[in-house]
Amino acid sequence: MKKLSTLLIASAAVVLMSCGQQDQNTQQVMENPKVTVTTVNAEYVSQLSVYPTTIEADIVNNIAPQSAARISKIFVEVGDKVEAGQTLAIMDKVNLDKAKLQLINDSIEFGRIKQLHEIGATSQSDYEAMTLKYDVTKQTYKNLLENTVLKSPIAGIVTARNYDVGDMYAMTQPLFVIQKINPVKMLINISESQYSQVKKGMEVDITTEAYGDQVFKGVIDLIHPTINAMTHTFAVEVKFANKDLTLRPGMFARVTVNYGDNFRVVTPDRAVMKQVGSGEQYVYVLNADGTVTYTVVELGRRMGNRYEVISGLDDNATIVMTGQTKLKNGITVDVVK
Repeated sequence: MKKLSTLLIASAAVVLMSCGQQDQNTQQVMENPKVTVTTVNAEYVSQLSVYPTTIEADIVNNIAPQSAARISKIFVEVGDKVEAGQTLAIMDKVNLDKAKLQLINDSIEFGRIKQLHEIGATSQSDYEAMTLKYDVTKQTYKNLLENTVLKSPIAGIVTARNYDVGDMYAMTQPLFVIQKINPVKMLINISESQYSQVKKGMEVDITTEAYGDQVFKGVIDLIHPTINAMTHTFAVEVKFANKDLTLRPGMFARVTVNYGDNFRVVTPDRAVMKQVGSGEQYVYVLNADGTVTYTVVELGRRMGNRYEVISGLDDNATIVMTGQTKLKNGITVDVVK
């Protein structure tokens, strides 16, 4: 009998302990998720777009004679600054000397025929034939002079010299490449949706890998009039004065265009979550009754640790900052101060 009483007491104790543990578990399940919240506000956000590009010279001239010839003299080296009209090299002068002698002879003969024509001692046809011959000789000499004494047509920098003195120019590549790099230009491709917003003369910001965060001010100099049907973009040429020759052709650059300001809600990046699979971005909005609403947002610019919200959030909305992983739509939460 004593054993039976002891057994009943032990069983009752086990039942009481089980009930207590079940009540405790139920209490834990019923606790609301704890979250922190913040209020988001609208502000003016600059509508910036960044376009990667490569810096190019404003003008590139390939300097070479029209025909193969031996190089007699070279006056410049790679990296030299040259002025417009400066002599770069002189080719073999044999053909030029022959043309000069022919020009002298034709000049004398033309003078003689002209005098005879003026006193009526020669025919009109002879005079015209000599005039034509003399004009051709002058043009031939001028052409040979330009192709023997090579001069730079622009002020710029020598960026390539492909031959040495004594080499035979073989017409495979130019003797020199001269580039005008003040100004420099950059070509960017902009979406057709922004065609009406781009104007000639608009100021843009230019940054480069070479100069880190240093910002150079350029302008939109040329807007191409047609849209690429494949990419739905249009080409825009940006120029930078480059008076100090700081930027050089071939440098990687980024051009930032400001399309104006929009009054948009801005949210901390910590509040934004991404749906696995779909990639949908969302936040939880806190309602007046303590529940939260799953809200899809469309994001714009990232500004440090904040996002511009294009759509989905109202001004002065209260959103969850931490604790989102435990939430679902409509659940009641406890806000931790």
